[in-house]
Amino acid sequence: QVQLVESGGGSVQAGGSLRLSCVASEYTYSSYCMGWFRQAPGKEREGVAVIRTGGGRTYYRDSVKGRFTISQDNAKNTLYLQMNSLKPEDTAMYFCAAAPSCYYPLYVGTYNYWGQGTQVTVSS
Repeated sequence: QVQLVESGGGSVQAGGSLRLSCVASEYTYSSYCMGWFRQAPGKEREGVAVIRTGGGRTYYRDSVKGRFTISQDNAKNTLYLQMNSLKPEDTAMYFCAAAPSCYYPLYVGTYNYWGQGTQVTVSS
């Protein structure tokens, strides 16, 4: 089992930045699909950014391209999401997720393991 613990959420004004972190208990597989998802009240959970830990290929939803950057530190089993130029519409609970395969990287159903989430609130 992979356990994921997120941190780094908070409240910022529009245009500000935050960096989220996700520590994984172990990397059982040599190549995982790991990503960040978010869910706003009354909305479905959606993929934000994903990385293939084995090769580093990344995927982003269109609305965050150029503003968010996903990265990893394999020595620390840690995934990051650097969020710049934040907008009020980025307000949501952000979740870290992991899966041994990466066929549909931004699809919620791909992922077996989920963290508890960290809240991000962006005010205008």
